Amino acid sequence: MPIKKGVDSNEKSAQVEENVFVPEEPRYSLDDIILAPATREQILDAATYAENSHLVFELWGFKRTHKFSKRIGINLYGAPGTGKTMAAHAIAKKLGKKILIVNYADIESKYVGETPKNIRKAFEAAKKSGSILFFDEADAILSKRVTNMTQAVDVSVNQTRSVMLMLMNEYEDFIIFATNFIENFDPAFMRRISMHVKFELPDETCREKLWRMYIPPELPNNLDTAELAKKYDGLSGSDISNAMLNAAFKAARLGADELDKKLVFEAVENILASKAANQRQNVTVERRKVSEDYVKQQVAEGKGVIAE
Repeated sequence: MPIKKGVDSNEKSAQVEENVFVPEEPRYSLDDIILAPATREQILDAATYAENSHLVFELWGFKRTHKFSKRIGINLYGAPGTGKTMAAHAIAKKLGKKILIVNYADIESKYVGETPKNIRKAFEAAKKSGSILFFDEADAILSKRVTNMTQAVDVSVNQTRSVMLMLMNEYEDFIIFATNFIENFDPAFMRRISMHVKFELPDETCREKLWRMYIPPELPNNLDTAELAKKYDGLSGSDISNAMLNAAFKAARLGADELDKKLVFEAVENILASKAANQRQNVTVERRKVSEDYVKQQVAEGKGVIAE
């Protein structure tokens, strides 16, 4: 029986570069996304940056006053399921470029020092292919640096942040970030990102458009999109998409001739209940957090501390 050989760090890094950093065609356009008018306007501002670059920098003289601003970083932030990833694809589509998607899981390495190298390779791959560089769940990479370093991993985290800052300073093309947790960003990264676009949960008007979008014309149903939009607040586009699919599968299982609105109501209410439970869990965990300084003080005084 053959013996499997271990993969050393160089081989692992090469595999990451070969298998992960591959640009792809954008999957969505601006016509595929339902957004609030103000958010759409900001996305259009970002998407037309390249088209208007010559006018702004050359003809209007900004090349003298903003020498190092020809690159642009745009950060899409807000609640999950509000269209941030779709918008990143749409921007790339508008610019006529492929998109190179980078997730932290793709570049993270258990070998200290490898993660910064993989980030470099992502930038190199984007530059070589002329693609839009897109960091999804960017807070994992752009989070605050460790100030009280006690372990090798703390040093590695700071090295990763420093390399990212340097690469962003040097890069002269379009970078897109997306995050659900902008509050975790290090201020140094906030300053280097040209534009921050907030994605909010859709209002009633947008919700009705989303319900219409996710109801196939072939589907026999008795749904009223205006009723659904008015009845249920706090839903993201992703929630509406999931509710429709879940309800359709239940109708199929029950052998129904059409999708009855009661099944959609049930699917939506299940989603809202799970979101409410998740929020309660987050509040509980937050209340049980104990600061590092407090723990050290308690240990120094010989008191036991149990915290999560």
